[in-house]
Amino acid sequence: MKLKSNTIHCPHCGHHQHINIDCSNGDQEYFEDCRVCCNPIHLRLHIDDQHKKIELYIDADDEQYY
Repeated sequence: MKLKSNTIHCPHCGHHQHINIDCSNGDQEYFEDCRVCCNPIHLRLHIDDQHKKIELYIDADDEQYY
């Protein structure tokens, strides 16, 4: 298991929090609750093996698509 530690900002309240990212399962999409405001944080993880990068996208998951 490859774990990476990162600091993110809650898209709802802006609070800084530390998360551990498990990179061993490839691309992932999951939710974590903010420790302060308890709103869900939508996390999308993309592993780019060719360039040896980890891309983490964070949003509030309340955007509407038309």
